[in-house]
Amino acid sequence: MRGSRAKPKPEEAPQAMAVIDSLHIYPVKSCAGITLAEATLGPAGLQTQGVGDREWMVVDAGSGQFLTQRQVPRMALIAPAIGEGELQLTAPGQAALVLRLDGITGRTPTLPVKVWNHECLAFDEGDEAAAWFSTFLGRPLRLARFDPAHRRASSTEWTGGIEALNRFSDGYPVLLISQASLDDLNDRLAQAGREALPMNRFRPNIVLGDVGPYEEDYLLSLTAPGLTLKPVKPCPRCPVPSIEQSTGVPGPDPLDILSQYRSDERTGGVIFGQNLIALEGAGQRLEVGLELIAEWNF
Repeated sequence: MRGSRAKPKPEEAPQAMAVIDSLHIYPVKSCAGITLAEATLGPAGLQTQGVGDREWMVVDAGSGQFLTQRQVPRMALIAPAIGEGELQLTAPGQAALVLRLDGITGRTPTLPVKVWNHECLAFDEGDEAAAWFSTFLGRPLRLARFDPAHRRASSTEWTGGIEALNRFSDGYPVLLISQASLDDLNDRLAQAGREALPMNRFRPNIVLGDVGPYEEDYLLSLTAPGLTLKPVKPCPRCPVPSIEQSTGVPGPDPLDILSQYRSDERTGGVIFGQNLIALEGAGQRLEVGLELIAEWNF
């Protein structure tokens, strides 16, 4: 793995300002995202207007196993939009599916679901939603909604014993990537005769500016008044970045380029981005342009 700066002398305490370049949530796991001007840091990741990041998840109708673009790239074409008290989903050739945000009030979660090695009960969004997803994706499916009363925690091996809650994210509540890291990757792709990739291929929640390529690897914390975000684990990448999000069609996988300089012994994978947890700041508003104090361990 390679960063962009040498380590400072021990007596130095490197700090600098970083800025939020963009914010994103993905209401339905592995479907298209929503780019936001501002978001609230909730107890299990970013949220806005009553909609949380990865609050919904598509599962196999028989086993409850979660489904992603890894198995069905066409999921990229399912686009969410937030309305007054509702989440609207659209997809080519389909009438819009509308989910009421208050639809779980007074209900009990009854749908067994699995996301990686975690099993829990979720809310079943009903037969209409199941038919909508099954028709578009071509297999028997159900749409699950996370039960906010359930506590799904990140691995304490990586969080240092801190309980960090998630909805249906892969394992951590916030994913951060710097714009400079993507720019560097795109330079390398260009040198290999490949097309540049947009940031949506990597599905971050926070895109960080005013830092150098891969400097997020050396972040100790990002802070603002009442807010502390802590990187806890580099993000090992899967083949999803090979999928063109506007078409749902796989193309060349950037992992072959990334593996030349971003292999990581700790995770056993090829990394791009950092998973964050919040040490403080639940309820705090994040917005594009917000300056954060970055503390480094170069």
